Amino acid sequence: MTPDDPIARAAADVTGLYTRHADLWDRVRGPDLRLEAGWMGRFAALLPPGSRVLDLGCGTGRPLGAWLLAQGFAVTGVDASAPAIDRARERLPAGTWICADMRSLDLGDTFDGLLAWDSLFHLTPADQQALFRGLGARAAPGAALMFTSGPDAGTAMGEFGGDPLHHASLSPDAYRRLLAAEGFDVLDFAPEDPDCGGHSVWLARRRLG
Repeated sequence: MTPDDPIARAAADVTGLYTRHADLWDRVRGPDLRLEAGWMGRFAALLPPGSRVLDLGCGTGRPLGAWLLAQGFAVTGVDASAPAIDRARERLPAGTWICADMRSLDLGDTFDGLLAWDSLFHLTPADQQALFRGLGARAAPGAALMFTSGPDAGTAMGEFGGDPLHHASLSPDAYRRLLAAEGFDVLDFAPEDPDCGGHSVWLARRRLG
């Protein structure tokens, strides 16, 4: 893709889009778990009480970060949209909220749970591969991982607030290879899960050894 490619421009503008439209996203997303409640329950069931969870692309912290905090987990949320992080800090002071690009994040720490719901798929395929290659360094032994992707390799353009919104996915085989290389075993992959509004959801766990 060239800089003049509309897909490349949209991929480069994801942070800008969620910064410009933070208020709209906050209203649309709302404070309550929706169809993701079942998956969030499965993710939480893999975590010991009080576990530390890293939420990549946390947005305003609602509803997923808020729900995890309510379950007694220690949540660190990361998002590149400063207005979204400001709202998370105001509403959910029990969490740790960091304005940063997940692609260059280096917290120097490991977590018991890693969550990337509706966030990784905004990155380009190359950026996703680079990020996955560092997941093992962020995960404690036995850590749970849950993320959403597309059902197969490809790019899809959406729209939000009148602006084009970029989505991309690797193939299921590519995700499996990346996860295995970082020490994760796939527990479940549900492509276009009808019980979750068509989300394609991955649940994995890092090996203990």
